[in-house]
Amino acid sequence: MKRGLYILFFLICSLGISQNQDLFNQATSLYNEGKFDEAAEKYLAILENGEHSAELYFNLGNTYYKLNEIAPSIFYYEKALLLNPNDGDVKNNLAFAQNMTLDDIETLPQAGISRFYKTVTSFFSFDQWAYLAVIFMILFVALYILFYFLAYAAQKRVAFISALVFFVFSIGSFIFAYVQYSDFEADQPAIVFAEEISIKSEPNARSQEVFVLHAGTKVNVLNQLNDWKKIALINGKTGWVPAEEIKDIKDF
Repeated sequence: MKRGLYILFFLICSLGISQNQDLFNQATSLYNEGKFDEAAEKYLAILENGEHSAELYFNLGNTYYKLNEIAPSIFYYEKALLLNPNDGDVKNNLAFAQNMTLDDIETLPQAGISRFYKTVTSFFSFDQWAYLAVIFMILFVALYILFYFLAYAAQKRVAFISALVFFVFSIGSFIFAYVQYSDFEADQPAIVFAEEISIKSEPNARSQEVFVLHAGTKVNVLNQLNDWKKIALINGKTGWVPAEEIKDIKDF
């Protein structure tokens, strides 16, 4: 009975994968033919089937860019970048799409230490730093064990020093992984989808307008109260926006 259930589960999964692959191929063909609306429908159908991938989001971003719909284009490029942070094509196309937005928001200057930290940690994602920490720890243990079996003092010295170096690397990688993961959890990015939206000082429509944003602008969600979300810009400005006017990038 159990074996039959496993076989049935495998067949259902295989059918779903095959169906999504067919949809992906159809969408790509439609995109190449310039039928961007139809291509977008096929790609979105794959998302509705529960499949998510950097390639799928990248293609959706390209499709909406061709349709001159900048907000969804940036939204899907950003989602692709979350899944594949080092993809150069995604970064380039995202930059092109961001140049089409109306809001020009300057980044707050970073201190030297903060800038150095961002540069170092950006080489890998937090899970890659964690993998490195494990690898370095394994090397540390292996060299430390080897230290006891080597006969010559010079060899033991090299093994001991190398073990200490890998131990330090492991601890450093673990710290980078932890801090970067904490930053990732604290960061809740979203994209403005309204063509133009008034950002309020308080979570109600009657409060004072503090600034205006346009479609495609990236914000960070700080808090939510009922149907309003408190957002922050990279220049430090904050305000409240109706929740339906923005879409969370991490909402997979």
